[in-house]
Amino acid sequence: MGTLLFISGQEIFVIMIVILLLFGADKLPEMAKGIGKGMRDFKKATDEIKRELETSTRDIRNDMNDLQNDIHKDVSEMSSNLQKDVSDISDNIKKNMEDTTGPIKKDMEDTTNSFKSHIDDIGDSVQ
Repeated sequence: MGTLLFISGQEIFVIMIVILLLFGADKLPEMAKGIGKGMRDFKKATDEIKRELETSTRDIRNDMNDLQNDIHKDVSEMSSNLQKDVSDISDNIKKNMEDTTGPIKKDMEDTTNSFKSHIDDIGDSVQ
């Protein structure tokens, strides 16, 4: 018969004989019917509790999902705005640097050209 809940076939047989002796053959079908009905009612009550929990928590789960989606949207929007602000600031810094270094570069080129011109004049006068 195999093992059921770590009980061998011989042990189940002994238990069945003891139950038969204690309650008699006429009471066994009534007991089995009562046990079956009790198991059925227990399963029905369990399913009802599960259904009630699902129903009562559905609104909470939907609210949580909505909240999660809203937070994700807000974070994405903030990230996009932050990237735009950083890009704008970076562009302004580059423009300011170009505005500041432009005249300095021109002065350096003028000085370099003037210096080259003086060197060429010195070279022409030495020859």
